[in-house]
Amino acid sequence: MQPIAAVVVTYNRKELLARCIACLRGQQGAGCDILVVDNASTDGTAELLKTLAGPDLQSLNPGRNLGGAGGFALGVEAAVEAGYEAVWLMDDDTLPEPGALAALLRCEKEVGENYGWLSSRALDPDGNDQPMNRQRRTPYQDIAGYEGEAPIPSVMASFVSLFLRAETVRDFGLPIGEFFIWSDDWEFTRRISRKRPCYTVPQSRVVHAMKNKTVVNIAKDTPDRLSRYRYFYRNDVVLYRGEGPAGWLWLLCKDAWHSVQVLTGKCPDKGKRLGIIWTSFGAGVRFHPPIRRPGER
Repeated sequence: MQPIAAVVVTYNRKELLARCIACLRGQQGAGCDILVVDNASTDGTAELLKTLAGPDLQSLNPGRNLGGAGGFALGVEAAVEAGYEAVWLMDDDTLPEPGALAALLRCEKEVGENYGWLSSRALDPDGNDQPMNRQRRTPYQDIAGYEGEAPIPSVMASFVSLFLRAETVRDFGLPIGEFFIWSDDWEFTRRISRKRPCYTVPQSRVVHAMKNKTVVNIAKDTPDRLSRYRYFYRNDVVLYRGEGPAGWLWLLCKDAWHSVQVLTGKCPDKGKRLGIIWTSFGAGVRFHPPIRRPGER
């Protein structure tokens, strides 16, 4: 057993999953086992995993779609309880470059033992930075860029290549599975960065090969995706109330601005979109999901 487990969450994207696994198996200078959480895919993912079987590959299928948040909570817990020393989290459309893991481990030696997490630089398939995966230097501002070789202090990061030690998970708990989708990675990484220094590693590079390049903006998104935003606005309350009064002010200003965008935009169903923003905000005020640690039920 390798000391590191790459935890990959997948749902009905077997072609991308196969590429992700190939990239993980092609890491140079460092290796890892692979733990795939298959959120009850119906596209032949289970059959694909059988063809890719090997001592380095395990899979879990919870029997239903837990969403990305539930999948990561399940996978991280399984990896920690199995005895892995570290976990490397990513979606199934993450394609790590051959030296991505080795760069993370070099940075770990540089920053010392008391760090919280390390995050990779995410690119699109054309080699440009993925704006949706840019880490935050404060809860409200992205990092400036990826120039230089020094690790960049960061406070939030996505699950598109996030590395941390198992002991950190034991200390701070698992991702909140009840989020289902959206903001689970921001909340998890911010929970840790409030207490420990965390870093972006420019030399660790992955391609985020998003299959559906849809915009994350309720004022511009298509009607069939609107229900997803109930998680976005609800979960953000849990995330930002942890910042105290500044977080509440940020939430109110953000949701008000999104409402203005809906009212002044050309989108249909304006009333429905406004209702989602503010009813979900209210749901978030009442939403207090527990922070579980591995082994707790």
